[in-house]
Amino acid sequence: MQVIVHGGAGASPDDPQARQNVLDEAAATGADATSPLDAVTAAVRVLESNPRFNAGVGGAVQSDGVVRTDAGLMTSDRAVGAVSSLPGVEHAVDAARVVLDETPHVLVSGDEGVRLAADYGVETDCDLWTDRTRDRWAELAPPSGGPAEHLSWLADRFDRTDADGRESDSAASNVADTPQDHDTVGAVARQGNRLAAATSTGGRWLALAGRVGDVPQVGSGFYCAPAGGASATGAGEDIARVTLARRAVDRLERGDDAATAADRAIEAFGELTGSDAGIIVLGRDGSLGSAFNSDAMQTATARR
Repeated sequence: MQVIVHGGAGASPDDPQARQNVLDEAAATGADATSPLDAVTAAVRVLESNPRFNAGVGGAVQSDGVVRTDAGLMTSDRAVGAVSSLPGVEHAVDAARVVLDETPHVLVSGDEGVRLAADYGVETDCDLWTDRTRDRWAELAPPSGGPAEHLSWLADRFDRTDADGRESDSAASNVADTPQDHDTVGAVARQGNRLAAATSTGGRWLALAGRVGDVPQVGSGFYCAPAGGASATGAGEDIARVTLARRAVDRLERGDDAATAADRAIEAFGELTGSDAGIIVLGRDGSLGSAFNSDAMQTATARR
């Protein structure tokens, strides 16, 4: 089993070695699995449980004071499962796996997604808050009205805060200039000619309640085909607009190795959007690639 994982693209983290240790653990855990789908699920679960990353525990808080999680996964035979806007679900990747394994659908969202996950043994009603997110939320005075009032309140906040709610002078899409120290997570795994990719996130701080970014959208936050798989991270709205993960896999299908595919996909993304992102790619031939145009993106690999 061959695995590559990422911990998000953004600013240089405050404690990179501690994050790297968790990424190494995630990759090693995935490499011990018996199938690529099990591998990406296991690897992402490790990252979802660690508050140094923005997936599961420690996820971003939306405008109504709720932490909602999203995830998606896909195999090289194009089996797909995804979930979005799940309150109280630490392991959104497990919920996405339920959608893939148990339903005829691609994406299930919201409270019904939570109920579906619970019916198949996924833990729900989890406390996804940390001391850090509680403290940052306590400093705010959020609105109590409807979406229009929330949007008005967010107008001068969403574009000036990072994933932790800290003030930034940059636009929300310019991830590299924000002082965030964690972001979306993902994994890609290969065993022979079989591959799988997965991505999971806790969203973006002070997004409108119910906002869904790129992560659970097929071809945007994740994609997998016989040629290989990819997991993306960064400016979610722009990643969705240009379907970044699919672009990288398209490069594999045209004959690029994984490193070239990752580089070309991020180069094109930057030219099209002016925003920052990162991506990991694993080809059917075993080639590995990662690229980013932000300040940093940490990755780890393992092979058994």
